[in-house]
Amino acid sequence: MFEEIKRLLVECANVSEDDIKPESHLKKDLGIDSLYAVELTLQLEEYYHISIDWEEMHDVVYVKDVVALVEKKVGSK
Repeated sequence: MFEEIKRLLVECANVSEDDIKPESHLKKDLGIDSLYAVELTLQLEEYYHISIDWEEMHDVVYVKDVVALVEKKVGSK
């Protein structure tokens, strides 16, 4: 799942694939601001056929948090 999320980050936030690691801070390391976070949320929802509340995404800080959130959402379907 990390690899798919990594690909989505490259596509929607225009970050280098080499910079994306599970422990990467979305804002500090990857420059993901609120606009990119909305785009990422939409991409995740579409790709995985899930629904993510803004509050849930607001609590996400690291790439590994994104992975954990998506795994939880996909697992609860």
